[in-house]
Amino acid sequence: MFIIIAIMFAGVGIGYMFRQIDFLHKTEKTITYTIFVMLFILGLSVGSNSMIVRNIGQFGWQAALLALFSLMGSILAAWLVSNLFFKKGGNHEE
Repeated sequence: MFIIIAIMFAGVGIGYMFRQIDFLHKTEKTITYTIFVMLFILGLSVGSNSMIVRNIGQFGWQAALLALFSLMGSILAAWLVSNLFFKKGGNHEE
């Protein structure tokens, strides 16, 4: 897990250093399609695993709870980051 996070941070650092290169701005369009293909392949892998298919009821509830708590944690973290780092000082117009 730490290797994956380290690779991601290395990519962020390299991307920051080379942010002026036009080619890197064009790769943003392909990222969405790459994620779609990876999700499709993940679905094929899950669908071909007979143990997962037989126990989908039990795994489904666990996956739904995990997704729900992950979503709530992400929303909370985004709210905290927004309030701590992106608030304009002094003049709050709501």
